[in-house]
Amino acid sequence: MDDFSFSVFPNERFLDLQLYQYGWEQCAPLHSYGPHVRNHFLFHYVISGRGVLDATEPNGETRHYRLEAGQGFLICPGLVNTYCADREDPWKYVWLEFDGLRVPEYLNSAGLLPTQPIYRPKSPALGEPVQNTMLYIADHSERSTLHLIGQLCLFLDALIQSSATRRELRGGQLQDFYIQEAVIYMEHNYQRELTVEEIADACKLNRSYFSKLFKSNVGCPPQEFLIRLRLSKATELMSTTRKSIGTISGLCGYPNQLHFSRAFKKRYGVSPRTWRIQNAGLEASTASR
Repeated sequence: MDDFSFSVFPNERFLDLQLYQYGWEQCAPLHSYGPHVRNHFLFHYVISGRGVLDATEPNGETRHYRLEAGQGFLICPGLVNTYCADREDPWKYVWLEFDGLRVPEYLNSAGLLPTQPIYRPKSPALGEPVQNTMLYIADHSERSTLHLIGQLCLFLDALIQSSATRRELRGGQLQDFYIQEAVIYMEHNYQRELTVEEIADACKLNRSYFSKLFKSNVGCPPQEFLIRLRLSKATELMSTTRKSIGTISGLCGYPNQLHFSRAFKKRYGVSPRTWRIQNAGLEASTASR
């Protein structure tokens, strides 16, 4: 029987939710990965065995976590992480790499943050759907992209419902209304200069209260969400049109192409031109867990 499985998800330009790669592995004793920085969210669920995670927080501090079967860990974009299998009882895990405009919000609902990357289910039984859905995705790479995105939605729902650190939000209906209004306003106006003050005014909210409300519910500040939205729209245009990088930069709210290129590389790890070549199938790209 194979002790390793790995697949790369085709680029279908899903903006709200995208799957990049997935697989599982029975690790050898002391098998390690890192230190490494990711461009997307990466979640591991420990099926059996034990291991350790060294995770760097946004403030630069590194924390050490010991994990065992039934637990999981989240690796957030832009942060250095190293993880290693136990010497005596090396872990077997399944992983998914994913991203999207709404992903920080979903992970925030599960109580998973850069400062709290460890998943623990409320009970072993509640953790089973998380494991089973992840294994299903890892073992069914031949299924359609829409089918696998649907399974990714089920995974995130199971993660939120089962997490011992799940956040229970109050006043959800009114908060959801304000957040929806803000997101719609950004989607309609991301092409031009847009400030947080303007978005807050459109929602009839105080700026500081709006910013706090948005981050609490979505998992990132409105400025960061706007950047992610603009760059996601840029990748869509680069994949579906022959417009120049400079033109796309302006269409996505970046009149300065240099600023656009810097923001794009920080988000995706490569320049816009390199990304376009790779995602047009003109240049082979490699991925690893």
